[in-house]
Amino acid sequence: MSPAVPLPRSLPSLPAEVGDLMDHTPESAYAHLRDTRPAWFSSPPGEGSIGITRWPMTEGQVLHRDAERVVLEDPVVLPDGQHARRLRLLAARPEPPVAVLPLLDGQVVLVDRFRHAARTWQWEVLRGAGVEGISDDQNAAGQLKHHLGATASEMIGLGRVDPDPEIVADAVMLYAARIDAVGGLAQDADAGIRGVRALAFAEAEEMALTGRITDAVTIALLFRARRAGLGEGGPAA
Repeated sequence: MSPAVPLPRSLPSLPAEVGDLMDHTPESAYAHLRDTRPAWFSSPPGEGSIGITRWPMTEGQVLHRDAERVVLEDPVVLPDGQHARRLRLLAARPEPPVAVLPLLDGQVVLVDRFRHAARTWQWEVLRGAGVEGISDDQNAAGQLKHHLGATASEMIGLGRVDPDPEIVADAVMLYAARIDAVGGLAQDADAGIRGVRALAFAEAEEMALTGRITDAVTIALLFRARRAGLGEGGPAA
């Protein structure tokens, strides 16, 4: 792990559209994000939180940034006063990602999707990154259309979930959607979907219970949908 880097403030605060087009060192890119995305560096009030060390004592780094993701190395102060470095993974867009559980004739629809990080195929709900200029429920409806060729007759919001708050900063907005049919699967290579399956709600829950479904967002959505009365027989006792 690289040591903390003292950094003179070589960049003034710049509009995001200007700073994003500049060539940055990892440290100055971090300073730019700190200036233009202050919410990413805030801390809740109260004792016991992990604080982010403020410039000019030390500076963090942007380890990677592309159109989808930003990886930060933050200089932090632990609750016991020790200084350390911690990694964070954030969405590059301010709009949150979405997940949607399709409901078809009393059954749930899951897709068999390859996930690079885990190096496995996963049975899961539909997922998508945030999209600029549209609402979260419109984004969820777009995921249905794009991945399954399906149209939602009803969209049901089920709150949000933090899939891995140890390293992933972004909450996922959860939806269930009633659909009338499944069209064609997405053919784009990035989707990584090789199959789709409609199954009874209880069977999907059993798959989660026995480890055949391991995706945390899918498990959370099944739980929330059941508690909302969307499964067979209504909410679980």
